[in-house]
Amino acid sequence: MRTAYSVETVRAAERELMARLPEGTLMGRAAAGLAAACASLLGRVYGARVALLVGSGDNGGDALLAGARLARRGAGVTAVLLAPERAHARGLRALRAAGGRVLRADSGGPAGPAGAAVARADVVLDGIVGIGGKGGLRPDAELLVGAVRGPVVAVDLPSGVDADTGEVRGAAVRADVTVTFGAYKPGLLIDPARERAGALRLVDIGLAPYLPAPEVTALQHADVAALLPRPAADSDKYRRGVVGVVAGSARYPGAAVLAVAGALRGGAGAVRYVGPAADAVIARFPESLVHAGPPSRAGRVQAWVIGPGVGDDAGARQALAEVLGSDVPVLVDADGLHLLSADVLRGRSAPTVLTPHAGEAAALLGVTREEVESGRLAAVRALAARYGATVLLKGSTTLVAGASGPVRVNPTGTGWLATAGSGDVLSGLAGSLLAAGLGAADAASVGAYLHGLAGREATGAPAGPISAYEVAGALGAAWRGVTG
Repeated sequence: MRTAYSVETVRAAERELMARLPEGTLMGRAAAGLAAACASLLGRVYGARVALLVGSGDNGGDALLAGARLARRGAGVTAVLLAPERAHARGLRALRAAGGRVLRADSGGPAGPAGAAVARADVVLDGIVGIGGKGGLRPDAELLVGAVRGPVVAVDLPSGVDADTGEVRGAAVRADVTVTFGAYKPGLLIDPARERAGALRLVDIGLAPYLPAPEVTALQHADVAALLPRPAADSDKYRRGVVGVVAGSARYPGAAVLAVAGALRGGAGAVRYVGPAADAVIARFPESLVHAGPPSRAGRVQAWVIGPGVGDDAGARQALAEVLGSDVPVLVDADGLHLLSADVLRGRSAPTVLTPHAGEAAALLGVTREEVESGRLAAVRALAARYGATVLLKGSTTLVAGASGPVRVNPTGTGWLATAGSGDVLSGLAGSLLAAGLGAADAASVGAYLHGLAGREATGAPAGPISAYEVAGALGAAWRGVTG
């Protein structure tokens, strides 16, 4: 499992470790890892041109010390100082001793020597702002970053992004590789900052024993494989769980088909469809159990999925009330979210999972869509707290939050999943995992993980457009890819 920690937590761990080590040890470890990552990117260090964009403080010091290591291996290294009076003194001495060159950022601007050094570089190290930085780049830094033509390696995180939240509140560096030290920071895993970080490399500097529980986690293949339900030798379809799906309408029968498609591939033993699209469901999936409704008369289930394509009429409202009045886990999506209020959920003892996209989340919180998309971590936490539910916030970074514990970030997926009906498939899949016995956070996280893998599988190579139904069809391959 990949774990991420806030700036405050990382700094506390660093202080505790530094008290036990000779001065400069941690920075030396960071610089060694950073230099190794740059060497790997360059391929051949001798004769390469390296530019360092150096701000004040330890972040710039890491860049300078890494630059000194590269200079000793024969690279031509130029440090461009954005705050010359506050540049890291030991780092500057090391770079000069190794034969590196030092320029002021204000020496002619982007058209002067500093800008020319940046433009000619085979690799540029972004050491402008450290993990404590807030807000976007200053104008002088933005101009120099605009002169970059080669690949960028960010030191700890891309300058201009928020390490704790993933927010980008102005101009920011777009890195090809980010080398982060000691622990991942939440902003490296969450958009919009994540897509500016490029490939992530973690340098172990010895912090692990001093880190508490993480603030953010991301499941990996082994974690998902351990959570996936597997039938026992004495299992039957009912023991494996039955998921009820309330979806579709005369206007949107396809939503029912897609939700059932996801549910059939989610580990439960049977899918019980309830609603007016039974003919469409049976035509595509004859193994489904169908009932005209209402849900309270459809038969026993271990979890409910409600919402995709149900509309907002009296029948949909009554179905939602019945499902939420049950004593089993319930996943609410799409139209079901439009009918939801925090008051409705307060009396529930069984788990509830909400799966909004940014627009639906904005409506549930009473804010703008832009606020949700720019501050996804804050939004998912606020939703979980307000509604007392586990929330799966869909989007370029899918997040899962409960009332307590770390927020989970889904590391799989592709932009091609942004297609009509894809969310219906995810709802059915996660609901089936609930019925199979997974807890709310695990069902939502594993569902998002498999859904993302299925999206990648369906797009093929080279990637191309896909339909939601193709995503559902690829779920089996995604499951086998995790467990194989």
